[in-house]
Amino acid sequence: MFVRLLTESIRFAWLAIVNNRLRTFLSLLGVTIGIIAIISVFTIVDALEKNVRDSVESLGDNVVYIQKWPWGGSGEYQWWKYYKRPKVNYKEFKKVQDRCKSASATAFLFEGRRTVKSGNTILEDVKISGITFEFPQILSFNMEKGRFFSQDEMSSGKNYVLIGHAIANALFENFNPIGETIKIAGINAKVIGVIEKQGEDITGNSQDNSVLCSYLFAKRFLSERRSDPLIIVKADEHVSNDQLKSELKQIMRTIRRVRPLEDDNFSMNEVSLIKQGLDQLFSVIGLAGWIIGGFSILVGGFGIANIMFVSVKERTKIIGIQKALGAKNIFILLQFLFESIFLCVLGGSFGLAIVWALSAVGSKMLDFNLNLTLENVVLGLSVSAIIGMISGIIPALSASRLDPVEAIRSN
Repeated sequence: MFVRLLTESIRFAWLAIVNNRLRTFLSLLGVTIGIIAIISVFTIVDALEKNVRDSVESLGDNVVYIQKWPWGGSGEYQWWKYYKRPKVNYKEFKKVQDRCKSASATAFLFEGRRTVKSGNTILEDVKISGITFEFPQILSFNMEKGRFFSQDEMSSGKNYVLIGHAIANALFENFNPIGETIKIAGINAKVIGVIEKQGEDITGNSQDNSVLCSYLFAKRFLSERRSDPLIIVKADEHVSNDQLKSELKQIMRTIRRVRPLEDDNFSMNEVSLIKQGLDQLFSVIGLAGWIIGGFSILVGGFGIANIMFVSVKERTKIIGIQKALGAKNIFILLQFLFESIFLCVLGGSFGLAIVWALSAVGSKMLDFNLNLTLENVVLGLSVSAIIGMISGIIPALSASRLDPVEAIRSN
């Protein structure tokens, strides 16, 4: 019975589409636009969320960042008290590195911006990062050409640098930069490696537009005091972040001679702080997507209800004949209900097809990976079916309750 109802409903719906193309098109347009609105928002949000979360993941789940300022803008007390905190420094990094037993690697980082020059090509405001030897053990990256620094080169402050992919293209467009000399704030530096392209990163963590050098070499043209240095600590295997933070807290309080009842004068940041903010942000964006698409699909639902009332009116005699031949009310009700659901799913399918096409075009034009996921396809079809059920229930009930004699006599 179910298969026969479904087949007959699809046949009636198809005949209605063929015989009343304009009316059906206008009715389905609302559902199609609604699905486009909802699924487009979710597709963009999913792509954005993946990009952001991948960027955050690159910071490391098992990494703690010790610095002056906390992440997220909230914490123990007011911002002006954060401002009074001392910045972390290289001496503190060396002590943490020597004392921390829960860490697999500890690195130091400070940054600044300077002019970089090669020949007649000048790049203004380039990010320069002074790092220690352990840096790639914590925040890894791949080399496109050349090599990383040796321990001796780091320890002696050799004037060697690694340059990002974009910097390499700008300064050395058509030839290999390895072994070439560039000037950073007027100081010569030899290029020993090019970092593999990472792409744009919403957290600003990409190395494409940066220059890496040893901490000691960077001190020749950057001021550590004017930057916001970081001590970056990666937890050892089988050591939780809580255990690592507990040990680091004791070490830092001892180094800075913080009294037992005094608050910490440093922050220990980790990826989980960002993730909590992201969860809240994307839940709000998702709710906004439902609201935006909800109004569109609501209008589409009224259109489907209208076409179903017209369909009941046009087929009143057929309903009377079916009842006279013994068709039960549930048969008539399900027949029109399935037809309504079919029409909505058809409109939703058109909407999903358009979203898929727009995603493919957008990915190529924007260099941003937009994918219509299986979850969103199922969501779109499910929403369409639910709207079809809601829109068709009243017309289907009215059709099932028709008196067979009056239905046959109707004009």
